[in-house]
Amino acid sequence: MSKFNTISKVINLGPLILLYYLSVSEIDSHFENYFEILSFNIQLIIIYFWVSKRPEALGNGHVFFAGLINDVVIGFPLGLSSLSYLAVSFVATYVKNMTVNTRITTDWFTFFIAIFFSNVIFFVLLTNFSETTVSITEMSYNTFFTLLFFPFFWFIFTYYNSIITTGKNA
Repeated sequence: MSKFNTISKVINLGPLILLYYLSVSEIDSHFENYFEILSFNIQLIIIYFWVSKRPEALGNGHVFFAGLINDVVIGFPLGLSSLSYLAVSFVATYVKNMTVNTRITTDWFTFFIAIFFSNVIFFVLLTNFSETTVSITEMSYNTFFTLLFFPFFWFIFTYYNSIITTGKNA
């Protein structure tokens, strides 16, 4: 019985483990070696989905710490990704508290708002407090492809969430 409980706890920690793995590894979902403009930020999708659907899976402390780890690995000023991630988390929390039942369309639209605020915070802080340059075009491509891939990951995470909450394939 305890082996089942351990496996169940690890499965419930899946989103958190994935977020930390993506923050520690240099896998930043950049496929620029294959396609010149294809890059997307899966961490934002993970944070938005799990904070809006199951906030107990990802707390704001974990979101902040994952952002710090990401900054160290990538070489951005400390706290830059953390504040961007928290902006997405706060929008997701607000949407969760203000809506009764969400669908893919409402989540997709509000995710766009979350990415907008996240990118504004990221760009303003990066240009004012760092000598690192980021192209608006690069950020626009990243935002576009993150929004484009959101429904795909939304369906995957919804299925995973149904397995976790019901304990069977739903």
